[in-house]
Amino acid sequence: MRYCILLFLMVSLLACNEKEQEKPNSHTNNEVSPFLSNGRVELLADSTIALIGSGSSVEFMAEGDSVSIHLKSGQTSHGYIVLEVDGKYMGRFRVGQDDEIIPLKLESKPSKIGVYKATEAINGTVIFLGADAQKILPIEKSNSPFIEFIGNSITCGMGADTTDLPCGSGEWFDQHNAYLAYGPRVARALNASFKLSSVSGIGMYRNWNDENIDEPIMPQVYENLYLNTDSSKKADFTVHPDVVSICLGTNDLSDGDGVKPRLPFDKEKFIGNYTEFVKTIFSHYPDTKVALLTSPMVSGAKGDTLMACLKKVKENLGTDAVSIFEFAAVSPTGCTWHPIIAEHKQMAEQLEPFFKDLLNDQE
Repeated sequence: MRYCILLFLMVSLLACNEKEQEKPNSHTNNEVSPFLSNGRVELLADSTIALIGSGSSVEFMAEGDSVSIHLKSGQTSHGYIVLEVDGKYMGRFRVGQDDEIIPLKLESKPSKIGVYKATEAINGTVIFLGADAQKILPIEKSNSPFIEFIGNSITCGMGADTTDLPCGSGEWFDQHNAYLAYGPRVARALNASFKLSSVSGIGMYRNWNDENIDEPIMPQVYENLYLNTDSSKKADFTVHPDVVSICLGTNDLSDGDGVKPRLPFDKEKFIGNYTEFVKTIFSHYPDTKVALLTSPMVSGAKGDTLMACLKKVKENLGTDAVSIFEFAAVSPTGCTWHPIIAEHKQMAEQLEPFFKDLLNDQE
């Protein structure tokens, strides 16, 4: 009788093990994680991944007829992510404080899944908790070119996406879509990976409505992981971009809100800060190319001033590793006079041949 009971227990355990093996891969990370993160991200103590900067991402392979992505907002407010399957845009999704489960239908073949943060660092993190599928497989790092895009709200994709909410409704960041901004578009067109280091309203020596009194400027936050004044967590500079793109000056040249006192534009301060900032870039990435971009939101006399300043910055640095790109006129029609998705596409199409040449020079 004792042997019958023992045999029954052994058979039951084997059956349980078989059932466990038939379950989809759990979304909890294993010892060797299959999830590849890019951009400004932080691996948290519980092995989840905090997506920090605009366009920061997690990629992996999934096999089966479906995959479920587990996410949550890392702050009291909500955030947004974009999902991509095998290079196809699947839409933008709102993420709240609870464990949000976003299901996607798949073909049985392994599919490449991308989870991209649509909002920016100052909106707080989106936490990637993991994924469920019949099989979760690792993705290999590619040897593709790498571009870093430094900028302000334009680079963040602010006010670009009114698919779900029209301008003027919801929170100020409800129309953010970094994935469809000009930078990631250029990168995808050139089969390059990318990183965004961008903050809405920020400038090189002053911000949209602040003379660098109450708010930090880009040179003061760039080296910090969260793009703020917390220097306890530094950004990762171990992976060197082939090209670093800088699109700043819109906010330095702005007139502010017309209520708060605004000093005249200080050309010398702008040029001095810009020159030193590019030197900081070269200190981290000595072999990179640096692209200085004008602004699609600045034209006329201010546009001429910005171009003159960029030429002086290039002259100060005295290296062929620095190039200047001037946007053709783009009249922004998105929220608060920012480019909409179609206008980001126009900007990207202008930039593609310029960046293609820079990347070819690196070969």
